[in-house]
Amino acid sequence: MAKIKHNIKVVELFAGVGGFRIGLEGASDAYETVWNNQWEPSTVRQDASLVYRARFGSKGHSNVDINKVKTEDIPNHDLLVGGFPCQDYSVASTLSRSGGIEGKKGVLWWQIYRILNEKGKDRPNYVFFENVDRLLGSPAKQRGRDFAIILASLSDLGYVVEWRVINAADYGMPQRRRRTYIVGYLESSTISQKINNLQDWVQYDGVMAKAFAFSPKEKTVSEFDIIGTIKDVSDNFNKGMKISPFGTAGIMKDRHVYSVDTVAIYEGTRLTLGSNLVDENLVPEEFFISPEDLAKWEYEKGAKKIERVSKEGFKYTFSEGGMGFPDNPEKPSRTIITGEGGSSASRFKHVVKTPSGRYRRLLPIELERLNMFPDNHTYHPEVSDGRRAFLMGNALVCGVVQQVGKSLYRFMYDEEPVSTHPIETSREAQPKLQLDLFSTDSSVPLVCNLRKKVYKLDYNKNLLIGFVKTDNQDYFLDGGLTKLYYTGKTKSFPSTVALNKLYYFMPYIKGKGVKDLYLIKKARIGNKSEIHPEGNDKDPRLVFELEYLESLPEYKPIKLNIFNTYCDTVLGKIMKL
Repeated sequence: MAKIKHNIKVVELFAGVGGFRIGLEGASDAYETVWNNQWEPSTVRQDASLVYRARFGSKGHSNVDINKVKTEDIPNHDLLVGGFPCQDYSVASTLSRSGGIEGKKGVLWWQIYRILNEKGKDRPNYVFFENVDRLLGSPAKQRGRDFAIILASLSDLGYVVEWRVINAADYGMPQRRRRTYIVGYLESSTISQKINNLQDWVQYDGVMAKAFAFSPKEKTVSEFDIIGTIKDVSDNFNKGMKISPFGTAGIMKDRHVYSVDTVAIYEGTRLTLGSNLVDENLVPEEFFISPEDLAKWEYEKGAKKIERVSKEGFKYTFSEGGMGFPDNPEKPSRTIITGEGGSSASRFKHVVKTPSGRYRRLLPIELERLNMFPDNHTYHPEVSDGRRAFLMGNALVCGVVQQVGKSLYRFMYDEEPVSTHPIETSREAQPKLQLDLFSTDSSVPLVCNLRKKVYKLDYNKNLLIGFVKTDNQDYFLDGGLTKLYYTGKTKSFPSTVALNKLYYFMPYIKGKGVKDLYLIKKARIGNKSEIHPEGNDKDPRLVFELEYLESLPEYKPIKLNIFNTYCDTVLGKIMKL
C-alpha cells in the first residue's frame, strides 16, 4: 500500500455510530479519527457506543458524558466534527448565575465552544458540524437566534463559517433527509486565505458550492452583521421578526453575513428506496405485516380528522393528510426517524409492497443503506433490531459527509483525494455478510446461548438450517454431542439472517432433509485451521459451536430458500411440517 501523502487528524464528537467517520474515510485516506466521544444521557444501555467500538475499535473512544471530559484529555487535531443535538441555545437566563458561557452546562453546543476555546492556539484549523434544518429558524419566538449565537461564538474564536441546508435526495442519494451542514475555517488556515468575495464563495467558488452545486433563488439575498456580545445576540437578535434572515446557503466572516436561498443542481445518478431493498425471500417473517394488521396500517397512513379535548377542556379537531401507502420504491425514501423500529402500526414507518403482493417493514440493513452506511454496520449481539432502527433515525447520510470531505481535501491540498474505503452506492438484493466488519478475535462471540440442565423446546426461537457438504456428512452423523459448523469462505452467508437471535441449529443432509437438533452455544469468526492446521486454511468464516439436544423420529424434507444453502426460520415451522 502506498504511503498516505497527507494526514488530517479528526476528533468526532456526538459520534453516534460513526457517520462522520465513514463519510470522511470514504472521501480520503488522509482523514484519521484520533479520538471520538459518544454518550447517550437518556439511556442505561450505550448502544451507539457498543456499535462504534465494534466497528472501529476502542482506541481513542470515549463513552463519557462530554460535560465531564477535560479538554486536555482530547488530542490536538486538525478537524473537529460532530452532529450536535438541537437544543435551546439561549444564554440569557443562565449567564448571571453560571459565570458566563464558560460555566454553562447541559447544552451541548457550549461543550463544542468550551473545547475550541480551551484549546487556544492549538484549536483545530477546521470544524464541520451537522444539525437539523430548522436550526436556521429557531426558536419560533426569535427566528434565527440560535444560529446567530453559533455563528457569533465561532467568529469570536477566529473562524470563518459557511453553511448549507442539503436534502440528500436532491443530490442523488437514497433518502429525503434535509439537514444543515456547517463548515468553519480558522482565519489563518489555508482555506480561509482563499476566500475573497463572499458572494462568489457561497454561490460558485467555495467548499460547499463545489460539493453541491445550486442556483440562487431570486430576491432571497440577505446581508447583515451580527452585533454585540453573545448575551446581546441571545437577547436581541431578530427580536419581533417572524422570518429568519438566514438563507439556506451562506457565509459569515468577521460577524458579517451573506446568505441566499438555493435550488439544487444535479444531473447524476439517482438512488431510490427500491434499489436498496433486499430480496423478498431473505426477509424474516417478523417483518411482514399480517392481513389482520393491514387495516391498522392503512388507517395510520390515511387522512383523518379526530375530535379531541385539550387539558383545559376545549374541544378541537386534529387533522392530518394522507401519506403514500405503500412507500414508492421508484423514489428516494422518506426521512428515517428514531421510531422506525418495532412491529406496531405507525404513520411514519416505511412499508413496502413485495413482488408477491405482501406488505412489510424495512430491515435494519435497508435502513443502513438509506443512510449510506455499510451493510450490517449497526449489527451487534447486544443491540436489538428496534434499537438499530433508532440508531439510523439519529444518523446522517454518509454520502453528504463524503462529498464535503472531498471538497475540503481539494481546497487544503489542491489535488484529488484518494480513498480505499469508498461508500458503496450499488447494493445487492441478496446481501452477503462481510466478515471483515467483525472482530477477528474468536474469543468475542457474535451469539452466545447457555443450555439449561432441564430444557423445554421453545418453538418461537429462531432456527438456522445449515447445508452440510457431502464430504462432511459423516461428521454430523457420527453421534457426537458437540460439533463445529463452518460457513463457506466466500462470504456467502446471507446478512439478513439475524445472528443475534439465533438459538437452534439443524444440519441439512442432502437427499434426506433435517433431523438432528442442536443448541447454538456460540457463533464467532474463525477459520478451519483451528481443527485442520495441516491445511493452513485461515480464510475468515462464521463458526457455530453446537451442542446436541435431540432428534426427530425421522428426516423431514425441506426447501432451503436462502441461496439454497441457509434458512433463517423458527423451530415451530419445522416441527409443524
